[in-house]
Amino acid sequence: MLSFLGSLRLRFAPDAAGASATPPRPAVILPGLGNNTGDYARLAAALRDDHGLPAAVVARVSRPDWLRNAAGLVDGNYWRGTLRPRPVLDWYLKRVEEAVAEAKELGAPDGKISLIGHSAGGWLARVYMEEFGASDISLLLTLGTPHLPPPKGVPGVIDQTRGLLDYVEKNCAPAVYKPELRYVCIAGRYIQGAPLLGNSAVASDEILAVDTPSGGGEAVIVSTNDKSTSRATMRARFVGQGYKQVCGRADVWGDGVVPEMSAHLEGALNISFDGVYHSPVGSDDEQRPWYGSPAILEQWVHHLLS
Repeated sequence: MLSFLGSLRLRFAPDAAGASATPPRPAVILPGLGNNTGDYARLAAALRDDHGLPAAVVARVSRPDWLRNAAGLVDGNYWRGTLRPRPVLDWYLKRVEEAVAEAKELGAPDGKISLIGHSAGGWLARVYMEEFGASDISLLLTLGTPHLPPPKGVPGVIDQTRGLLDYVEKNCAPAVYKPELRYVCIAGRYIQGAPLLGNSAVASDEILAVDTPSGGGEAVIVSTNDKSTSRATMRARFVGQGYKQVCGRADVWGDGVVPEMSAHLEGALNISFDGVYHSPVGSDDEQRPWYGSPAILEQWVHHLLS
């Protein structure tokens, strides 16, 4: 089955070798919820050593740091589902500010850098850009980020962010893909979820053309290899319940944590990769590659080099 999400022209993503001669800018990597700085050490090293970035700085975050978010429990907005990023996430935004300053010192000839946000780090990057300004950001590239708030009124769905994604959608600048600032949103299609009850069939033979932004002119075709259709496994049902909390549906494709449909933004260059798992934790470069695994990195790193 061939389905097109949009009507813009289609072409394959260029090879890294076709990147512009403009020197690449430093990158700052923003960890996802529950992750720490060390989880991204291999990705940062690959960007510097294998792909020639002058600097790849990971914001300094430890796993215990995330317990700071419990401060939101004393905020009435948490219980009303109208929580705002500040002051609860000020600690994280401060780490981003420090990492950006470090990256610029290490080598940003024009004063601009790229932001790479993994998972929640992607929407936190948008909050940072709104609060601290985006004049020194040339690219926001997100990896498996749940950008969209969950739909309201769906039985069994509870907004896990307690209103934070609603705030981001309403208050942060919309995605764009322009020479001065580019948004690139990458999603993974590692496993299709399934409803908790019922005899849902999981189809695994699909070719997808991903929507592209106006003027971006780029899309990526991904396809699965298994041509079988099997009954939903318990794993698919379990994963589907996680997907449902994010997008309101269980029977969708995603990276095992974030549904594909939630990881894309209108106005951005939206890309999906087949077989890509959500997190560096629990990943395996051969059997379960994540967004930063070498073979997957090769497919998106050119956005940092052009």
